Amino acid sequence: MTTQRNVIPVNDLRRGWLATDAEVREAAERVLRSGWYIKGPEHDAFETELAAYIGVRYGVGVASGTDALVLALLAVGCAAGSEVVTVANAGGYTSNAAAQIGCGVVYADVDPGSLLMTVDTLARAVAPSTRAVVLTHLFGNIADAEAIVAFCRDRDIAVVEDCAQAIGGAIDGRKAGTFGDVAALSFYPTKNLGGAGDGGALVTDDEALAGRARALRQYGWTAKYTVTQPHGRNSRLDELQAAVLRIGLRRVDGFNARRQEIVRRYAAAIRGPGLRLVTGVGCPTVAHLAVVRAADRDRLRARLHEGAVGTDIHYPIPDHQQPGLPPPIRAADLRETESAAGEILTVPCFPDMTDEEINRVASLLGEASAE
Repeated sequence: MTTQRNVIPVNDLRRGWLATDAEVREAAERVLRSGWYIKGPEHDAFETELAAYIGVRYGVGVASGTDALVLALLAVGCAAGSEVVTVANAGGYTSNAAAQIGCGVVYADVDPGSLLMTVDTLARAVAPSTRAVVLTHLFGNIADAEAIVAFCRDRDIAVVEDCAQAIGGAIDGRKAGTFGDVAALSFYPTKNLGGAGDGGALVTDDEALAGRARALRQYGWTAKYTVTQPHGRNSRLDELQAAVLRIGLRRVDGFNARRQEIVRRYAAAIRGPGLRLVTGVGCPTVAHLAVVRAADRDRLRARLHEGAVGTDIHYPIPDHQQPGLPPPIRAADLRETESAAGEILTVPCFPDMTDEEINRVASLLGEASAE
């Protein structure tokens, strides 16, 4: 009789530091006892510490990663009718943010290995009418931000870095989020730095841009009850999230190192043409997700399921094929985006995986790659 094995999940927050660490409970109790729950001392300290960690002057806490994208686009001057270029394989978050403002979206294709925007794919998508580019560091893979920003600077195009899946990632020692005009981060619980609920932030070196973002996150106020910025909203990072994120920020480099180790072990196990790794291919990565690519994804997924390994797909439907999103304002050749959507598969990768679990996933990936 075969022994029933526990399924290895793609992620398991019950094992994580938020659920198990006494310091987190102490921080939560400190906030609750303070009677200050919105934009208090924890929030202010987190903004300062986050900016210092990224390597910029200003941090602006907001309610979610999507709000961070919306406010970043507004802060760089996007408005209804503005044209935004981004990728179509990143879950629809930028497309959703642009739609909230009324921006038109154009999609650039991606590199077939890393599945990131490149200068070449961007060059085929931009036009004189392009107002902003949202550069997504996807799955923890860090795009060639320096080259893309230089390309945009020559054309007076603003750059928003989407670092929701890439906090701590760097190119030659310079962190993602320091290349563009502003960067958006998410602290959704499964992120490399996740909170105990929703949360997000913008980071920037631009004082005026930070000031616009701070006004926009609170109704467009520049003084209490004085609305001076149009399109303001209620988007504030609460004190409880800020308090626990301050703890996580001190540990995120360790979390990232463990994720990177897991991906390296998977890469070492994949030994044949039947399977390709996406995470960390041709670029630095903080391994937010471990993503592989297989011509027969259903077969691979079934094999992993039989081995009690959980899987997911990030993301199965490109933005330009989503029925609930506005269609792109210009057509583009998205053959790599569309091809990858039918082949990518996410396998377990989180800091609290056991070595036995990592070995089991790696072994199955190795067997599948050799077929």
